Amino acid sequence: MNITFLNDPKLSILLPVIYLAWQDDILTKDEFKALNNFINNQDSFTKAEKEFLKSKIDLNTPPGRSELFHWKDLINRALKNNKKPGSLTQLGFLIANADRQVYTKEDIQKFESSFAQLESDLGIMSQEVISGLCETRDTITNKHETVESFSTQKMTALLDGNQAPIINRIKEIINSPEFAFETSTDITVYREKVLEWCKILAKEGFGSYAYPKEHGGSGDIEGYFTIMETLSYHDLSLVIKFGVQFGLWGMSVMFLGTEKHFKKYLDDIGNLEIPGGFAMTETHHGSNVKGIQTTATYNHKNRSFIITTPTEYDRKEYIGNAAVHGEMVTVFAKLIIDGHDYGVNAFIVPIRDKERNVLNGVRIKDCGHKMGLNGVDNGIIYFYNVEVPYDNMLDRFAQVNEKGEFVTSIPSDNRRFFTMLGTLVGGRIGIPRSALAAAKTGLAIAIKYGDNRRQFGPDGGFEVPILNYRMHQQRLMPYLANAYAMHFGLQYLTQRFLKRTEDDMQEIEALAAGMKSYSSWNTRDTLQECREACGGKGYLSENRLDDLKNDTEIYTTFEGDNTVLMQLVAKNRLGEFRKQFGEMNIATIFSYVLDQAKTAVTEKNPFATRNTDEKHLKDPEFHLHAFRYREKELVGSAARRFKKLVDDGLDTFDAANIMHPHMLQIAYAYLDRVFLEQFQEQLEKADESLKEVLTRLYNLFAVNKLLENKSWYLEQSYMEGSKTKALRKLFSQLCWEIRRDAVPLVDAFNIPENCLAPIVTTKSKEA
Repeated sequence: MNITFLNDPKLSILLPVIYLAWQDDILTKDEFKALNNFINNQDSFTKAEKEFLKSKIDLNTPPGRSELFHWKDLINRALKNNKKPGSLTQLGFLIANADRQVYTKEDIQKFESSFAQLESDLGIMSQEVISGLCETRDTITNKHETVESFSTQKMTALLDGNQAPIINRIKEIINSPEFAFETSTDITVYREKVLEWCKILAKEGFGSYAYPKEHGGSGDIEGYFTIMETLSYHDLSLVIKFGVQFGLWGMSVMFLGTEKHFKKYLDDIGNLEIPGGFAMTETHHGSNVKGIQTTATYNHKNRSFIITTPTEYDRKEYIGNAAVHGEMVTVFAKLIIDGHDYGVNAFIVPIRDKERNVLNGVRIKDCGHKMGLNGVDNGIIYFYNVEVPYDNMLDRFAQVNEKGEFVTSIPSDNRRFFTMLGTLVGGRIGIPRSALAAAKTGLAIAIKYGDNRRQFGPDGGFEVPILNYRMHQQRLMPYLANAYAMHFGLQYLTQRFLKRTEDDMQEIEALAAGMKSYSSWNTRDTLQECREACGGKGYLSENRLDDLKNDTEIYTTFEGDNTVLMQLVAKNRLGEFRKQFGEMNIATIFSYVLDQAKTAVTEKNPFATRNTDEKHLKDPEFHLHAFRYREKELVGSAARRFKKLVDDGLDTFDAANIMHPHMLQIAYAYLDRVFLEQFQEQLEKADESLKEVLTRLYNLFAVNKLLENKSWYLEQSYMEGSKTKALRKLFSQLCWEIRRDAVPLVDAFNIPENCLAPIVTTKSKEA
């Protein structure tokens, strides 16, 4: 009788191991050696049985496909008809006993030790292998799915707040046929389409929304910010064109001008009868507004101003609306009277007539094709002794009187300069809100796609939604938490600006500068991760991520370079620190020292630094203390370090240069703390039905920020390694938990469907 696995049950015990060895079509020399030695050492096998088994591991005559399928069928039947075995040995005995009881438990125990050694020699993990052999796999990963644990409508209402009516109206408009995306690669066509969209919005009254009611507006600057943010779900060239025309150009007149300017210009700016721009930036001076070289020389005889860009690189560059459409611009220039420089002031300067002809004394070059925002006509402007009338000086903070003398109610040049720029801080509120909307759009696309797109999975099981993979979650969930944190933080900034007092302005300016940087950097990183998370689909233009990435790239530069703005934030924090100490008497200094000592005792004691209890790691008080401690220590150490550098004889400019990286850390610590506090405050006010999911998001934001700065906390002995490891574990768990709510959380942004992408608005063939 020929020996086979079927007629010799003893041999069936080894069948799963032999099948596994050949499963990848290659039996390695090490696998052969281990199996051959095992067969030779089994006294219970006859010579014929050993020869049979060796024939099945012969490197020169591998089993055919039909034989492998037959072996797999025997394995499948054993797995289907029995409880899942604990090892390949037990699986072999199930096959041997398939038709009749041949072996008992005692028989199995005799074989198990030698089989266990074989599995070890082959590097087999039995449970993993058996799971792979099962035809159907019921895994936790595969079962993880979207569950709407809260009302998306309530979350949308929370996010929109009292701005819901205008948000919904703007969404209706950008979802209309007139606002179908322009797909032409011809920038001339694209620019005209964007201008057409702006005209539609102006006709609806949205361009003048922030202007006084008596000048055609609604007197609602909060509504204007909301319009900018909501439009940012659509085409970002539209947003910037809208912002240049009605924000920078219109609001420079509104904030820097007086009643005569309002009457003459605001109505026409608001309805787009006078397209205009904002000419501050110069080629070689960039963010250094104080260093601009364009001059406005007062002409006593004509009571006029002569606008000049003295050299090639004093030209106004990257000016929106300048290349094609603009008729006037607000020019920032040094006021010169009788050879004396009175600092930077603002002037309205015509550059074109109604037929788009460039005026005498003005030269304009097109910036051309850009990395993004090609629907905006950026240009370079040169002025060659362009004369403008006396009334074209925007004279809210300074004037030239009838005698040709410079007069101002603000005696300090520095204070007047920063007061003038401070009125334009609105741009640094609109831009981060716009950036956030772009990040939300990217997250909605990537998360919804990840929920639908299935790839890989357990052998013999179904493919799994890619959003179920831990690494995919850890790529996207932290940015989702950031989006909510920044939403609440930017709402706080908006309210601070609306309710500002003169005493508050310096901090509000610093806060706006910091949040602009923080938000635009976050958007840059969010969109890169979203693009990668969508794989090749994210590279297709139809899915919008390329435009979102390219268009928001410049957000890190305009309205102030991010790195420069973060220095401004840090200077403000150090200024507040010095002011605090300047006002301290002996009693308050003693109190401060006592507070620092208390922090060291309570927060840096061994129990606190090693505390890995989950309740503690999720405690808002722990988060707040940790964030505040980092901010205080960075500010305090910077002040001490700067003083030492200067005391050692270094020039203050050089000392400041050395301090720049430290200053950036101060700014980050300050902003992290503000966003954390605003998230905590929002949690306290939120509807009870939303608190659970918002708390998860809040915890992820807090834990992620602690992990991003864990090296600093470890250096300061504020935490020990066991605690940062526990935070890392909690971070992973929070991402896993938030995944189930991720789709409803982006649905709560209520982004119009036409502003998303085909990969989420239609079922992909891959899904």
